[in-house]
Amino acid sequence: MTSLLGFGLGLRPVHYPDILDAAQRPRIDWFEAITENYLVPGGRPPANLDRVRRDWPVVLHGVSLSIGGTDPLDLGYLAQVRSLAQRIDPAWISDHLCWTGVDGANLHDLLPLPYREDVLDHVVDRIRRVQDFLGRRLVLENVSSYAAFRESDLTEWEFVSLIAARADCDLLLDVNNVYVSACNHGFDAHEYIAALPPQRIRQIHLAGHSTDGDRLIDTHDAPIVEPVWDLYRHTIERLGAVPTMIERDDHIPALADLIAELDRARRIAARVPVASLAA
Repeated sequence: MTSLLGFGLGLRPVHYPDILDAAQRPRIDWFEAITENYLVPGGRPPANLDRVRRDWPVVLHGVSLSIGGTDPLDLGYLAQVRSLAQRIDPAWISDHLCWTGVDGANLHDLLPLPYREDVLDHVVDRIRRVQDFLGRRLVLENVSSYAAFRESDLTEWEFVSLIAARADCDLLLDVNNVYVSACNHGFDAHEYIAALPPQRIRQIHLAGHSTDGDRLIDTHDAPIVEPVWDLYRHTIERLGAVPTMIERDDHIPALADLIAELDRARRIAARVPVASLAA
């Protein structure tokens, strides 16, 4: 396992002045950069990322891998990711355990998979090939979902755990996504967390969500709600000290407001007994 990074935030352009030009370094241990925002060959985005990387650890978080898709892996995209990783040396590279399109069309959504053995074999093979291409282990995130496949014969947490074991990859546990999906599908979020392999959890996401009246939607546009904080507390009581990061993608507040949320995560983690911390 990579040494613990502490508590991070998603790197968003609106916060660049507070991050790069602040007289006093903000209380942020690391940043998560959206991979696709920095694949351009030049200009301000890569330059800003390089400036951040000089002072903080950075992880890359992608949204276009489509590791569960049926289209061939996009080797051009992967070559760009590999080149970016060679330049900034991220602590790790993550993406989502999902599919994002078909027949060359990107649907710009993180779509759930049917949880079956044949799909498991398909995804494991693709993960292994991506890891060989990048020369490093992938970290894959559980996505939120609003519908389920009738033909699934595994639970989501069984599927996720088997993926990690068979592909020898790590997991990004999005606690908000577990909560959202548990509410939408009626399963027990605590059972989900309890079933995951602690040694595979490389990172935790926290975020806010919204509702359309019938279901919860993972929108990353609001503060973290109390039930998600409670689930985070339960999660680290089981897993110990896992690098934790807050996502905010819309209605983005001042950096100080996000740091205040991050400090709450620090306080929760600080109450975990030392004996229970992950190795």
